[in-house]
Amino acid sequence: MLFSPGSDDIYREALELHAKHKGKLEIRSKVPLRNKHDLSLAYTPGVAEVCREIARDKNLAYRYTLKANTIAIVTDGSAVLGLGNIGGHAAIPVMEGKAILFREFAGIDAFPICFENYETDFTDQVRNIAPVFGGINLEDIAAPKCFEVEDALQEIGIPVMHDDQHGTAVVVLAAILNACKATGKKFEDLNLVICGAGAAGYAIARLLKCIGYDPDVCSSVQDIIVCDTRGTIYRGREGLYKNKYKFILAEETNHHALAGTLADAMRGADVFVGVSAPGIVTEEMVRSMNSDAIVFAMANPVPEIMPDRAKNGGAAVVGTGRSDFPNQINNVLAFPGIFRGALDARATKITDEMKIAAAHAIADCVPKPQKDRILPNILDKAVTRAVAAAVARAAEACGCSRKL
Repeated sequence: MLFSPGSDDIYREALELHAKHKGKLEIRSKVPLRNKHDLSLAYTPGVAEVCREIARDKNLAYRYTLKANTIAIVTDGSAVLGLGNIGGHAAIPVMEGKAILFREFAGIDAFPICFENYETDFTDQVRNIAPVFGGINLEDIAAPKCFEVEDALQEIGIPVMHDDQHGTAVVVLAAILNACKATGKKFEDLNLVICGAGAAGYAIARLLKCIGYDPDVCSSVQDIIVCDTRGTIYRGREGLYKNKYKFILAEETNHHALAGTLADAMRGADVFVGVSAPGIVTEEMVRSMNSDAIVFAMANPVPEIMPDRAKNGGAAVVGTGRSDFPNQINNVLAFPGIFRGALDARATKITDEMKIAAAHAIADCVPKPQKDRILPNILDKAVTRAVAAAVARAAEACGCSRKL
């Protein structure tokens, strides 16, 4: 979701930029190393006392080391952008790019950790690098492995979040909250269609339907129908037992067990959320939705339906993942602030409360939403600060912050 379509010129310039700088990241010292005294403080013998302090209380790593402001961007290269399973080496440029976004928007030091996807003990390897980092951002890992890895890492004592899932879901929730304000619809009355049952689609459905969320902090839409390449996901559909995550969606969504195509699902819906493939939605399908329909076509670089065609079909609010159209739905609005707030709170995990607080903070950055402006500009760093503050408060309120 972070990349707009490119031209041959952009691709050529990108290659030249990366070749010139040998990548986009470097490590610099925060302390001087001018003489033997400096060396004694930064390294031996002085550093031994710092090690002894941390050995007595490992939480002091937040006081004395880079852990307090450093996260790992971890991938196995199995689902990189729209490029698919390209492996750890080819994923490095994307992870470097994510790292500079963390630095630019949130002042966080982030470092790419790229595994090859054939590693069978991937989760254990990620768990074992946790001591040096204050958080782990899982990135571009294919479903269903991404769900399994994230679930297995929730109790390692630092925040772990798969951004392709939750960063996207948080921004979609913010966008829907403000789209409701712009159209007069009620969030709790919405019937949604989500096209795409991978990482993003699964997380969006869970958040909007409060599947697995505490009902005291999560408000649910009325119903959701999730579609994959075979059509609607519903109870009793053949083969669902092979994928427990789609089985969960079948149990918790599509209450009328509608069996059919995407076009069938969209008929009478209030909201369409696309995280799937280009050009699969027609004007007629949008026209079959309820009045003042909300259409978020987020496939990149080519959305499920172009904004002009969606509006011709009667959509009142249209959003895409692209920067050249209004209402860009981009997870850069979420992940820098979520991790900034989690680090500031020295949180042990990223909870439901923290994600929902982030969504409302993003939505609140647009005091008077309009149909062509339901989200703040993704380059507005005030959004990161607002999200960070809300997430840190939520971390403290739910008891997962760490005091030194």
